Amino acid sequence: MELTVTQENLARALTAVGRVASTKTQLPILSNILLRTDKNRLLIAATNLEIATTQYIGAKVVKPGAITIPARLVSEFISNLPNGQVDLKVTNDNLHIKSGNYSSIINGVIADDFPELPTINESSSIRYSVKTEDFKQAVSQTIITASNDSTRPVLTGVYWHSHEGQLVLAATDGYRLSERQLVATTSEVSAIIPTQTLQEVMRTITDDGEEVDILFDETQVRFRINEAEIISRLIDGNFPDYRQLIPKKSDTTVTIAKPEFVRIVKIAGLFARESGGSINLTADEDNKNLSIHSIASELGENTSEATVKVKGSGQITLNSRYLTEALSVIEGDEIEFSFSGKISPCIIKSTDKNTNYYHIIMPLRS
Repeated sequence: MELTVTQENLARALTAVGRVASTKTQLPILSNILLRTDKNRLLIAATNLEIATTQYIGAKVVKPGAITIPARLVSEFISNLPNGQVDLKVTNDNLHIKSGNYSSIINGVIADDFPELPTINESSSIRYSVKTEDFKQAVSQTIITASNDSTRPVLTGVYWHSHEGQLVLAATDGYRLSERQLVATTSEVSAIIPTQTLQEVMRTITDDGEEVDILFDETQVRFRINEAEIISRLIDGNFPDYRQLIPKKSDTTVTIAKPEFVRIVKIAGLFARESGGSINLTADEDNKNLSIHSIASELGENTSEATVKVKGSGQITLNSRYLTEALSVIEGDEIEFSFSGKISPCIIKSTDKNTNYYHIIMPLRS
């Protein structure tokens, strides 16, 4: 193999692909990156057997071929080279790299030992093209409520499914839940995508990518952004019927400006660190007031208040971090916050009538 590429393109692709290469594995080859010529392009790929990621960059190919090389070493070496052309040449399973006054030889492993990259049958798969901004927002809004508990794997991903003509994303860790409508659909989809995969896609998205092309089959999902591609296994199992957790009506509804809500929750949270983040919210319909109280036994206590629109007085105890994270991903200038008593779930959403996202938090036992 012999070819020439630009340092900028190679460094960017190696950094992106290298994140997937696994250092903690019984298969040493998985800590390598595959380089393989493809006509006038260079394929750069890595896999940890759960996720495979590939990037194509333009190349001046003199001699086709392939090699695998240690991901970390080559990524750091190339990223520290000056801008300009980089010459790559394989001799006796060694990769010779030359750029200006810099040259190195990296010991490689033959590409035949590298796992076969997964493929997905486009003709029998379900496809969506989603605007990059919509994709990023929807994933950000749902991924925060996915679980980290590996004993319940179905909760460690985001559930993509069709419901009433919409492609819907949902995630829950048992303490909170989020749901976001993404695009209209006529297809039947039911797939749990690992959070690690979605995080990798988010990192791969570039400013010049206008759309994310998504392809589902029975066991895999593929994301394509420009010349980058990520294929991942889906999480096997059935996602819980979360809609039965959604309250049909609420006794207390508070409407409050988002910046004001964020401010008083953050302040209350400062005093709630020692008590597991516990804050008490009290809505007073008569005084049109929302009060948040928190206590730090050794430091003191705090009461923050805001003038709000209130329908029905009530009180609830929540985790301040959960509430802060919910507010950070809800769009709009005004928030509707609804609950019924101290033990029923509360719903947080934008007051925008076209809102396609809501967030549910289970109360703490006060």
